[in-house]
Amino acid sequence: MSIVLITGSAGLIGSEATEFYASLGYKVIGIDNNMRELFFGPEGSTIWNRNRMEGALGKKYEHHTIDIRNAEQLNELFRQYGNEISLIIHTAAQPSHDWAVKDPFVDFGVNANGTLNLLEAMRHHCPEAVFIFTSTNKVYGDRPNTLPLVEMETRWEIDPQHSFANGISEEMSVDQSMHSLFGASKLAADVLVQEYGRYFNFKTVCFRGGVLSGSRQSGVQLHGFINYLMRCAITGTPYTIFGYGGKQVRDVIHASDVIAAFHAFYTNPRRGGEVYNLGGGRDSNVSMLEAIQLSQEITGREFVYTYSDVARAGDHQWYVSDLAKFKAHFPEWKQAYNHIELIMKGIYEENKDRWSVAI
Repeated sequence: MSIVLITGSAGLIGSEATEFYASLGYKVIGIDNNMRELFFGPEGSTIWNRNRMEGALGKKYEHHTIDIRNAEQLNELFRQYGNEISLIIHTAAQPSHDWAVKDPFVDFGVNANGTLNLLEAMRHHCPEAVFIFTSTNKVYGDRPNTLPLVEMETRWEIDPQHSFANGISEEMSVDQSMHSLFGASKLAADVLVQEYGRYFNFKTVCFRGGVLSGSRQSGVQLHGFINYLMRCAITGTPYTIFGYGGKQVRDVIHASDVIAAFHAFYTNPRRGGEVYNLGGGRDSNVSMLEAIQLSQEITGREFVYTYSDVARAGDHQWYVSDLAKFKAHFPEWKQAYNHIELIMKGIYEENKDRWSVAI
């Protein structure tokens, strides 16, 4: 039996991947110790999602509460299944660049050392597996803020004559910029994944994500922008915009479109440590102010927010992914959720009852 091993399996991308591969007949081995609750408190807990999956998937899903910093336990699990593991999807992380300041050792241990532990386990027990890493656009640090931006009524936009007018490509430098400690730990992991691909000729890939969103995310103030914003809109929880006049722009991609990209790579993998920027691109992007307006239209409720002039350190003023490289390599991949409004409406419809009960 072919096995898919997924870290962070109860999180947004991990659970989407779990259900997708279980539906295809794979046995899924999930690793998730719910550190998201440690990072973000009860609202960040993924236990509800794990329970839902275990009930729905039964024997197709096997859960392990291993901490990915524990190399010995990971090796024991990899040794058990060996070459039966055909795909590793690594989504477990400390995901907030604000939280990383609280405990840089934990942040680096989870993001960098945990990734190294997984790569080594693969090298020794299933070297022909495909290794997919969910990296981040924060590996570019604050370099996107040096682009020529134009202030518009509700958003910042790039000069249409610039070479990145269709989005930021993988050609942007990751050097000599402020990444935040989170960005630095993720960059370390990103480079490791590339190096194992290049040095050992393994089938590894880094997907540098923009805003990955969907209805199953446990969004909190420090991570999960669109999901958390919609939760605030439904519950009336006050929201805080940090800097840039609320005109900062993010591209947003739905979790199911992320998994479709993963599967495209898995079914036709490339060796040597590939790197792809992955986000909503030019089809699906939004500013804070625009997202607030959309949330009001979707929920029919006034959105309550305050504004702070202090932007988050290393935060992006404008970030839209150029998807050209991935689309050239995998032309069959298409975004089903090709507009931000579709994503936000889906989050609302699937969570309005659950979140309303919690008020």
